[in-house]
Amino acid sequence: MTTLTATPTVNALRHTSPVRRSSWVRRLPLLPALVFMIVVTQIPFLLTVWYSLQSWNLLHPGTKHFVGLRNYKVIFTDTIFRTAVFNTVIFTVLPVFLSMVFGTVIALLLDRHVFGRGFLRTLIVSPFLVMPAAAALVWKFTILDPVFGILNYFLRPFGVHHVDWINAHPQATIITVLTWQWTPFMVLIVLAGLQSQGSDILEAARVDGADGLRIFRSLTLPHLRPYLELGVLLGSIYVVQAFDAIFMITAGGPGQRTTNLPYYLYEAAFRGFDIGRASAMGVVVVIATILVATLALRLISSLFSDEGMAGR
Repeated sequence: MTTLTATPTVNALRHTSPVRRSSWVRRLPLLPALVFMIVVTQIPFLLTVWYSLQSWNLLHPGTKHFVGLRNYKVIFTDTIFRTAVFNTVIFTVLPVFLSMVFGTVIALLLDRHVFGRGFLRTLIVSPFLVMPAAAALVWKFTILDPVFGILNYFLRPFGVHHVDWINAHPQATIITVLTWQWTPFMVLIVLAGLQSQGSDILEAARVDGADGLRIFRSLTLPHLRPYLELGVLLGSIYVVQAFDAIFMITAGGPGQRTTNLPYYLYEAAFRGFDIGRASAMGVVVVIATILVATLALRLISSLFSDEGMAGR
């Protein structure tokens, strides 16, 4: 009896063992990428966590010692850190919302059959292809300069001249630059959604007497909902890391009015040389970004799964 009951188990293991071996053989080419990811991401993060538990300032050699969670207590009671968190929210929400609104409007215009549509699409997408640092310098010295800026030149007939836009309106300046930079990204996403919409449905709606506004509100907008949400989520993940425009145009000022979390972390690490406090801020930022990215990816996957179920 024992032999009869053990034989199927042995046979099953013999049959499943080659399958497992083949699965590991298929995964073997991914091993170098996995090792590389661990080396360049996980090990530095663990070192950052260890540094965040130390009191370590490069301006005071020999004073490095273990302090536990004191650095975290310092940053959460820091008024500048709270200001940076507030500015990060402002510089994420407003540019993403404005770029999505402008991107949707531009995508609707580019979806029409107009002369030179291919050239116009290339022209609209071009800001997204410019290096952020170079674009920030163009905005600072070519467009917004109080003496030689193009903006003051065109506004001079209306009585506006020699306005120092960067110092007078620093937050509006950063929001404008980020909106200009990310609007083409939203245009591409919304335009892809518009081109995936069936023209027969739109033609049927026009035959039934629906005007353009009714068609957009009842047909186009519901169809674009997954694309709009995808653009908002991806844009938020990228815009929250904005650094180039702030560093090049305002340097966090005036009065920390444009200091966000990435720039404040840069100041603590590379200007204050406070490795312990900067590491604590880095850990907090990474954890917050992971939480936002996880929620975003789950929402995106649920949207696509809902679309897949609806299409069956």
